Amino acid sequence: MSENCTHDCKTCKENCSDRDPASFLKPLNEHSKVGKVIAVVSGKGGVGKSMVTSQLAVTMARRGYKVAILDADITGPSIPQSFHIHGSVAGNEMGIEPAESKGGVKIMSINLLLSDETDPVVWRGPVIAGAVTQFWTDVHWGDVDYMFVDMPPGTGDVALTVFQSLPVDGVVVVSTPQELVGMIVAKCVKMAGMLKRKVIGLVENMSFFKCPDCGSEHAIFGESRARELAETYDIPGVARLPIDPALTRLCDAGEIEQFKGDYLDELCDTIVKM
Repeated sequence: MSENCTHDCKTCKENCSDRDPASFLKPLNEHSKVGKVIAVVSGKGGVGKSMVTSQLAVTMARRGYKVAILDADITGPSIPQSFHIHGSVAGNEMGIEPAESKGGVKIMSINLLLSDETDPVVWRGPVIAGAVTQFWTDVHWGDVDYMFVDMPPGTGDVALTVFQSLPVDGVVVVSTPQELVGMIVAKCVKMAGMLKRKVIGLVENMSFFKCPDCGSEHAIFGESRARELAETYDIPGVARLPIDPALTRLCDAGEIEQFKGDYLDELCDTIVKM
């Protein structure tokens, strides 16, 4: 807080920890209506955050809700591949029209604006954050019950932009069983707290491997810490995802909507009850 603080955030240009996040909110596309916004975060890369985002969206769509995914991972977008969506999107007088999966999930990703989806996005942080904001303000989302925001790993520019610019109703943290990840989860939870956003779910990916022959579970990456971490940080929704080669194959083939697992059902129940 500045020593000259007037406690009136509307007239202040400082970016201090006491500023009300609501003062930074950007207006949604005027032709759209979005119910709940859920940010899916991870403190580090490679934990399966985009896969979890995709599964959450698919599970909610199967329940009859209108669902969308805003892919905020500008430099490493993978959501379109999971849904076998390629090519470019177009715009009209209402805004940029998002792509739509076979199952009706609306998707907006930087890959859908590139002439070649393998082109790297070599932008500095503020430009990347601005692109994410435009996905919220310039895309014609239509009527959406639940929007899932697939965040890049870490607690940098994009995470700050999403938490401050979008009306985030809840945060889902994705982790793995390793001891190190406990510290990373703590960082995500504390950042959400600093920005007055509630962590509603913890997903422990690669939690175990279930033997297809005998059915026994093996903790390949160490014993699960999901329940322990959830209790420590008062997180109501918990899910454990196994190492599942079938799920990996479906993601690679762009057929994530064909997966039949119920691993995230309880977490989706928590989201609905928000």
